[in-house]
Amino acid sequence: MMNNSPRAAGTDIAAVLGTGNTNVRPGRFLRWIGVAAMILLGGLLFLFLRSGNDNHGPLYATETVSRGNLVVKVSATGTLEPTNQVDVGSELSGLVEVVLAQENDRVEKGQVLARLDVSKLTDEITKSEATLASAEAKVLQATATSKEATAKLEHLRTVFRLSGGKVPSTTELETAEATLARAVADVASARATVSEARAVLKSNQTNLSKASIRSPINGVVLKRKIEPGQTVAAAFETPVLFTIAEDLSQMELHVKVDEADIGQVQQGQSSTFTVDAYPMRKFPAEIRRVGFGSQTTDGVVTYKTILTANNDDLSLRPGMTATAEITTATRQGVLLVPNGALRFTPPLKDQTSHDSGGIVGSLLPHPPEPQVRKPAASAAKSSGQRVWLLRNGEPMATDVTVGVTDGRYTEIVGATGGALEAGMQVITDVVTATN
Repeated sequence: MMNNSPRAAGTDIAAVLGTGNTNVRPGRFLRWIGVAAMILLGGLLFLFLRSGNDNHGPLYATETVSRGNLVVKVSATGTLEPTNQVDVGSELSGLVEVVLAQENDRVEKGQVLARLDVSKLTDEITKSEATLASAEAKVLQATATSKEATAKLEHLRTVFRLSGGKVPSTTELETAEATLARAVADVASARATVSEARAVLKSNQTNLSKASIRSPINGVVLKRKIEPGQTVAAAFETPVLFTIAEDLSQMELHVKVDEADIGQVQQGQSSTFTVDAYPMRKFPAEIRRVGFGSQTTDGVVTYKTILTANNDDLSLRPGMTATAEITTATRQGVLLVPNGALRFTPPLKDQTSHDSGGIVGSLLPHPPEPQVRKPAASAAKSSGQRVWLLRNGEPMATDVTVGVTDGRYTEIVGATGGALEAGMQVITDVVTATN
């Protein structure tokens, strides 16, 4: 007969749960605690083991090998200059009387640009003319004396012949001959004085002409460095009064090419350059001369290179700073790889990464690990260029022969066994690695 009272029911539940005082076994409660502890320990062990075995290799960044055109350029900066620029000076010292040319004026050869005060030069010419006239008069006087001495000597010789040598005496004849010789010498001296006076006069006349500063060429006045009333001193060096450019329709660009790039630059190569005044415009140019002499500025060695450019619209002006891009090589339809692929070397696989199983993993036995190939070590033995292809997640080395480069891509001239083709993926970098 069943007992349906509430007290009886509570007793049965306590008996099942083991919480009552009736028929309770302490060992049973401890067994439940042990089971829970084993389950917790097993979960922790699983996590430790899993963390030690989930070892992934490095992830690689790749780019595609392509076929295309490659243009190699060298950059250099410099200044624009006229093809022929002349500094006009003065050989004479004096006061500037008048200036007849201004900057930007077009002048012709022989045109007077400025004139010095010529009052002193005019006086010198007057004096020289008087000296010349006096010297010419002395020539006439010496010539007359010479003729007189000649006539006297002839008379004495005639008398000596007619008298049979009795008169005049020998002494008188010798004296007459000496007098004639002195008269002839005086004529020669007077004529020399005349030549000297003429030379002085001509020099003074030349100085007078030089007092007018004239243009030596047809061109444009770039600079004017004198003003009326200014004193010009040419005692030690010739002062520059004007700077004239012969032809501004043709310009020269003088650039400094770095020593690392000078081996690629040659006469006749094409180029383009820009100036700050027209930043959106590119001007064509061509290399005319590559200098052999070096220039060192702040420890940087450069070589002067001259380019020629048309300036028919006169938009370019002397002294402008220009940046030139010189085309040193052009390749059509060649195999190209990024420069990062040539610099890349796969990292060595970290042997310690296979043993990182935590404390518990390090205490448990592991199966023998496969032999790991070290691609980086083999790369170090190669003396040539090498790229790495990504195949089945592993880097594979390919030796290549390189050509020219534009700083971003490099031409591939050849590869080992022709193993490199357009469309292949080359490794450029390691993205990340997780253990």
